[in-house]
Amino acid sequence: MTLEPQLIAVTGGAMLLYATAFLAGGRIHPLQPFVKDRRSAISIGAGVSIAYVFVHLLPELHLARRDLVEAVGAPLPFEGAAIYFLALVGFLSFYGLDHLRQRLREGEDEGRAGLSFKLHIGGFAAYVGLMAYLLAHEPQERLALTALFAVTIAIHFLGVDHSLREEHGLAYERLGRFVLAGMSLFGWALGLFVTLPAIVPALLVAFIAGAIIVNSAIMELPSDKDGRFVPFVIGGLLYGTLLLFVG
Repeated sequence: MTLEPQLIAVTGGAMLLYATAFLAGGRIHPLQPFVKDRRSAISIGAGVSIAYVFVHLLPELHLARRDLVEAVGAPLPFEGAAIYFLALVGFLSFYGLDHLRQRLREGEDEGRAGLSFKLHIGGFAAYVGLMAYLLAHEPQERLALTALFAVTIAIHFLGVDHSLREEHGLAYERLGRFVLAGMSLFGWALGLFVTLPAIVPALLVAFIAGAIIVNSAIMELPSDKDGRFVPFVIGGLLYGTLLLFVG
């Protein structure tokens, strides 16, 4: 693919934002000037991520379906609805990852980086790498919106970082966060320099859509115990409204 300077600059900035969410996530509180309660800030971020899924990402599946049909160039069974099935596969894959991680965690010693840690970090390394790879495949005419969506995904990654820090503690601080930050760079570079068939980004968008939905539900939706319902709703409605206007 042609390496346009604007593409490199915009997507490279987004990639650095992703990496920063992991490298400095424990010290970044972007809403602190407006929201003093950290739990409320996390709930607002959860609402933003969920709004992104329902207002932007789900409509993207329709475009991915169209791209899939055009890339194949032949009649498809089920009229290309397999793209939605792949979103289901993404959802179930990360739901299964979380379920298996919990089962493995039960038999491990506290404070040790065992198989559950390796599985968890490995799964999210692929997740982050795929998202960073898709950065380089943003249509040129949509680069102006990439910054907005990059901030959204960075907020999502802050939620992931917060959850992984709570779950794995020192092991994540010493190793996990660097792996995920490195995958941001690796996925972005792969997208810039490795050209894959046009059908691949369409399939990845579908898989990632399902994965974001389940990870938002597992990691970001505030629980009854420590959630903040009103900030969550405010974050979702305000960001959803913004997405309606920017398209």
